[in-house]
Amino acid sequence: MDAKRERTPAGTRGNYLGERRRLQSVNSCGDTQTKACATLMHVRPSPHKSQMRLLSAAIALVVIIAPLTIHSQSGRQKDPKTANTNKSSRPSSTTPIADPSNMNSDEGDEVLRVSSNLVPVPTTVVDSRGAAITTLTLDDFELRVDGQVHAISDLNRSETPVRMAMLFDNSGSQSASREFEKHAAVRFFENVLRPIDEAAIYSISTEAVLTQPMTNNVRVLQRTIESFGKAEGSTSLYDGVFAALVYLRPFSGRRVIVIVSDGRDTTSRHDHDFDATLKRLQGDECQIYVVQTGLYDNANVRDLAAERRMHEFAAQTGGAVYIPKNFDDLDIAFSQIAADLAQQYVLSYYPPEDKRDGRYHNISIRVKDKSNLRIRARKGFLVKKRERV
Repeated sequence: MDAKRERTPAGTRGNYLGERRRLQSVNSCGDTQTKACATLMHVRPSPHKSQMRLLSAAIALVVIIAPLTIHSQSGRQKDPKTANTNKSSRPSSTTPIADPSNMNSDEGDEVLRVSSNLVPVPTTVVDSRGAAITTLTLDDFELRVDGQVHAISDLNRSETPVRMAMLFDNSGSQSASREFEKHAAVRFFENVLRPIDEAAIYSISTEAVLTQPMTNNVRVLQRTIESFGKAEGSTSLYDGVFAALVYLRPFSGRRVIVIVSDGRDTTSRHDHDFDATLKRLQGDECQIYVVQTGLYDNANVRDLAAERRMHEFAAQTGGAVYIPKNFDDLDIAFSQIAADLAQQYVLSYYPPEDKRDGRYHNISIRVKDKSNLRIRARKGFLVKKRERV
């Protein structure tokens, strides 16, 4: 009977062993997890109340820090779309490169980007013999817009530097006059470019290609011309005009395009025809000078339409066209262009609100009380309705 009372019932022993194993499993989880598990199971842990408060604060801190740590690590991962953005070299401020695909950066009616709506009007004044008049003042000039007199806000002499792009025709149509054309371009830089001026060169053939970025090194420009090989391919001259306008836009100073070509265009983009090119020139602050080569005295051979188009480009922008037949003619043409660029007046005009309507407005310049002078200036301007950001 006594032995029977000392024996533990089998069911009770099984419950005791199960509970012991459970507690051992809980203890193997570590202090933090044990206490967390104990809390979830409503089992009171043995540590003092102050330790419980400390434990609760630690758990809260872990909950707060964990997502912040994950976020900061993910923030160091580069977006694959922009990962190489900083690897590209920064373009030089003096030699921006034109993107041929961006030759229509201003589409449709948004033709002109004018800072503070200023319209500069480069103006050449010569007497009946062709000598430049350089003593005029602001009060000597009269500006008319669409026939109405408007105030000229300022007048400057042409000490400002010139930024120039030469479009050199390398197409097959120039093969007969190739050496004369190259000689003309080489002498142009020697006679016209001043130390404060800079120039770039585009090769015009089936494509318009920037072959020499902006520089004031005359010898570098001449070597670029001398390096051109056999003239071949078609002529995308108007594409070259669009590309040069985009390229020149970031530069300060007076902007000039010099075309050395017979003036024919055969393969420019369909939206770069003569009318579109003229409209773009009318809405840009750039003068056109043309040294037209490869022409013949026989009107049956000459492309008279190309000649008229070059004259229109120059007349609308205040430039000029020269058709040299020999080296003496070249020297005369270049001396006149050099005098233009060195002795021009630059009139500044701020159009009122009603003239900033995206339409073309005619300009005429007159020197008061002096009727025997010849004046060459741009014929009009376009200011779009709003600046595009």
